[in-house]
Amino acid sequence: MAHHDHYYVPAQSKWPIIATIGMFVTVFGLGTWFNDLKAGHPDSHGPLIFFFGALCLAYMLFGWFGAVIRENKAGLYSAQMNRSFRWGMGWFIFSEVMFFLAFFGALFYVRVLAGPWLGGDGAKGVAHMLWPNFEFAWPLLHTPDPKLFPPPKDVIDPWHLPLINTILLISSSVTITIAHHALRKGHRGALKLWLGLTILLGLSFLALQAYEYYEAYVHLGLTLGSGIYGATFFMLTGFHGAHVTLGTVILIVMFVRVLRGHFDANQHFGFEAASWYWHFVDVVWVGLFVFVYVL
Repeated sequence: MAHHDHYYVPAQSKWPIIATIGMFVTVFGLGTWFNDLKAGHPDSHGPLIFFFGALCLAYMLFGWFGAVIRENKAGLYSAQMNRSFRWGMGWFIFSEVMFFLAFFGALFYVRVLAGPWLGGDGAKGVAHMLWPNFEFAWPLLHTPDPKLFPPPKDVIDPWHLPLINTILLISSSVTITIAHHALRKGHRGALKLWLGLTILLGLSFLALQAYEYYEAYVHLGLTLGSGIYGATFFMLTGFHGAHVTLGTVILIVMFVRVLRGHFDANQHFGFEAASWYWHFVDVVWVGLFVFVYVL
């Protein structure tokens, strides 16, 4: 078995190129899809382009992470390489924090500054001339232009499905922590049990959020076209749902690796990184519950 005392430099790889192509095709397809929907083109090729790009990304992730696993099991990684992985995951989560802070910042700007200005309040209240009879209140159930942006009939009650989802995600943070401790102590049976329960809680969250979206669209008239409230609501909760979906897939991969005998009490950064990411999406949801649903 080969050992490297210094930083490991891998051989040339095709995976960064495939990742770049996959991300470009995915974003291009998504943009095409949305633009065609807005233009009223039901025969858009956007969905096909988007899913082809997503398949490229899935192929890249499977192959690239598989190569990393093989290199690690071959003993090619040093302590410096392990530190590099930790720093990389830390910076990735930091970038995700900034991503969500941008959307929370947009929500703050609309609720505290731009909305009241349009309603005639504050130093910039002269914008009231755009819609003289508009009165701003959040949630925005009366849009300035109801014909262009039909307002929702009502907002989602935070003390039903959102509260249940909050309990589910907070509970999942507890179960993934217990699974991590079981791994560090070498208790494989407890590790499988608590990791499996974490995955079940994540899937339950996604199922309830899908039902919540159905209720919002069909019964409440709350859509992406419902003015700024609908746009901010679905952008924040939708991107978070995408992160939970990704986190659940990661946990499922970790579960499969556990079943195959991967990880031990000392070497398990893949599992640890997955738990970091899962705690991150849980914390973001708590912020969403407070600032989007409750306040």
